[in-house]
Amino acid sequence: MYDLLVIGGGINGVGIARDAAGRGLKTILCEKDDLASHTSSASSKMIHGGLRYLEQYEFGLVRKALAERETLLRAAPHIIRPLRLVLPVEKGMRPAWMLRIGLFLYDNLSRRKQLPGTKTLDLRRDKAGKALKAHLTKGFEFSDCWADDARLVALNAVDAKERGADILTRTKCIALDRKSDHWTATLEECGGKISEISARIIVNAGGPWVEKISAQFGGDKAASKLRLVKGSHILTHKLYDGDHAYLFQSPDGRVIFAWPYQDNKTLIGTTEADWSFDDGDPAISDAEAQYLCNAANDYFEQQITPDDIIWSYAGVRPLYDDKSADASVVTRDYVFDLDLAGGQASALSIFGGKLTTYRKLAEHALEKLSPYLGNASAAWTGAAHLPGGDYAIGSDETLLAKLKAQYNFIPDATARHLVRLYGTRAFAILDGANSPDDLGRHFGAGLYEAEVKYLIETEFARHSDDILWRRTKLGLLMSDAEKSALQNSGLFDI
Repeated sequence: MYDLLVIGGGINGVGIARDAAGRGLKTILCEKDDLASHTSSASSKMIHGGLRYLEQYEFGLVRKALAERETLLRAAPHIIRPLRLVLPVEKGMRPAWMLRIGLFLYDNLSRRKQLPGTKTLDLRRDKAGKALKAHLTKGFEFSDCWADDARLVALNAVDAKERGADILTRTKCIALDRKSDHWTATLEECGGKISEISARIIVNAGGPWVEKISAQFGGDKAASKLRLVKGSHILTHKLYDGDHAYLFQSPDGRVIFAWPYQDNKTLIGTTEADWSFDDGDPAISDAEAQYLCNAANDYFEQQITPDDIIWSYAGVRPLYDDKSADASVVTRDYVFDLDLAGGQASALSIFGGKLTTYRKLAEHALEKLSPYLGNASAAWTGAAHLPGGDYAIGSDETLLAKLKAQYNFIPDATARHLVRLYGTRAFAILDGANSPDDLGRHFGAGLYEAEVKYLIETEFARHSDDILWRRTKLGLLMSDAEKSALQNSGLFDI
């Protein structure tokens, strides 16, 4: 008998599974696809407070998110990194005085220890102004963090497993039977194998599928509480030098991010449009691609068109429907729906949330369920590292030098790749290797068989796409022939 069955392998699901396992609860998680297959690998890849949410008076959400930036940075400095953002002042948009007040609040709603505060820039002299149009003469620079979203999901799942949780990917919950004091769940693996498990409580972290899952256990049949909002991003060739990002205001009142990605590219996003399952798989539309190009062209000297797009992705945010007319102002905070069903076994469904607040969401969910669990220990994740993150913020180069000293036959680019993705666990991937031959087959773009095997054995990878597009982003660098060779290598079990 499990204490918790978590349905959904996105950031909220794995965060809850990790927290629960660390409290000594017997936990199982099932995900119908790969970890982070949907919304959680299609985010804006930022750990941020949400500056624009101040305009919507969501001070509680912003304060909570700002506090989490440094907590998560300490937990995973290999996949979460400080980022400085440049916000140019554009005539006809929000005036400089309004931006400065907002940034003052942003700096002070929560205590900062690691991240520097806002400063004013003269874009005519500062290097950040070189890529911008000449009429942009003033701006502000402030702090947030960049994150590898899909790896954040994977590392939470790894930690959950190492603390005792069972993590079942490509396993769908096809039926739920509610008893007086527990649930019986029927699970189907991708190969068709059927099994049953029992759990005291269900946590429905199905993201866009949350209401479809709740229907399985007779959830609320009233009007939908879910609003699905699609956000799209584009990747182009490098548009500027520097490791800073930009935040641009748009004429429609929205904001657009542009930031360096994969060393020599620029990622731009995001759009916001209502979406439904009838629309098919989420993908960027021609109109969205043009919108993002136009937004960048309003600020950058270097102009782009949709023909310059190297890659794009779209994800669906499962937001709590607060009945806002405009999709861009729907609350990003999370909402819980606790279904007690007259004293029978409980179920908790999760609406909304954002990457930045997933840890607090998980902590809050366990607090919400504690009266019905009775045997959970106290909150613990606030001071804990994620796998590979047990080193000091900003000491990546020291870790890299240590790795290269121990494994001096590793190419510099490969060593840096391993440290960026795995932190201190890069040593586990190379353990026992004394020459390049010991790393096994090289599939291209610095991906060796040793890393592939590590991802299969440790991080739940079961298909080449799990590795190329979620555990790493090497799919952007490898040829079709190299991708095919990886999938047909005989290393995968499906």
